[in-house]
Amino acid sequence: MREVAADWDLWPCPPRWTPDGTGLVVGADEQGRSPLYLVDLASGERRRLTTDDGAYTCYDVGPDGYVYALRSAIDSPAVPVRVPLAGGDVQRLPCPVTVPDLPGTLTEVTATADDGTALRAWLVLPEGASAAGPAPLLVWIHGGPLGSWNAWTWRWNPWTAAARGYAVLLPDPALSTGYGQEFVERGWGAWGGAPYTDLLALTDAAVAREDVDDGRTAAMGGSFGGYLANWVAGHTDRFRCIVTHASLWALDNFGLTTDGANYWMRELTDEMARENSPHHHVGSIVTPMLVVHGDKDYRVPIGEGLRLWYELVRGSADDNGRTPHRFLYFPDENHWILSPNNSRVWYETVFAFVDQHLLGKDFVRPEALG
Repeated sequence: MREVAADWDLWPCPPRWTPDGTGLVVGADEQGRSPLYLVDLASGERRRLTTDDGAYTCYDVGPDGYVYALRSAIDSPAVPVRVPLAGGDVQRLPCPVTVPDLPGTLTEVTATADDGTALRAWLVLPEGASAAGPAPLLVWIHGGPLGSWNAWTWRWNPWTAAARGYAVLLPDPALSTGYGQEFVERGWGAWGGAPYTDLLALTDAAVAREDVDDGRTAAMGGSFGGYLANWVAGHTDRFRCIVTHASLWALDNFGLTTDGANYWMRELTDEMARENSPHHHVGSIVTPMLVVHGDKDYRVPIGEGLRLWYELVRGSADDNGRTPHRFLYFPDENHWILSPNNSRVWYETVFAFVDQHLLGKDFVRPEALG
């Protein structure tokens, strides 16, 4: 065995052989994209095959000198393409599905972290957003925690929010992939540190724009993104509301009950859990929260959501039992909301909650909930 391209500070995978056996085609998260590269086995040199903003997955190399793949992006669902190994334009292949017209535009936001690290995020802007009519902002925090906002998603689709007039910030804070090993290590074992301050720095950069309303912002996250949303709730009141989905709440309990304990317990030491667990800060939460969880969630077990909900209500309910917080419970869903009807309920509930707190509308209970 020998190492190839050992100096490359990205995580390439999975490899596919070229027809002549002299190189490998790999994909790698990089700066909010996921391009394809050709790696020469003799020299370790890399040549980028795709230069656009796309994320290329499900790729394989044909004997005709083309890489066949699915290409998606924040502003485009997956479509089949072929990429010439010799270089040249990406060619879209026939597809039965047309790319939808989007209700807005996509741009990027940059910022500088507290330690001087360069940060970036995608920003979705709705049609008509301007200095005269700045859009309210939803900050969507990705899960993982090792991941990146670089591809189209149907479960958390920012264009559904843009269609309702919201701007959506898709930040890649510390622990995100595509920015090198050191960028990951900045947040490793310190989830409440750089991931949190990076998130706020990128939010500051977004609301500094004239077309974004800095007085109407909300934060949302799922899985690890839900953890970070919980941490945000206990450390700042800058957001008008927070949505936390399938989230980690009490780290001392989570690490031993998740189906991925063999992975998480490498990082969740007793000291790390004490210093970074959101449940220690429940007394500081003043922001209304929507808690969402599925009963069949084994990655982040339902106990996390139930404990979060109980501790929120215990500290916020008035003499009549009223609380500003809400709980959306799915008895038949897991870590993701997968069925079409439940997905509709999820979107309708989330938007009803943020509409209430950012737009001043009455909360409307989805009809499907009865």
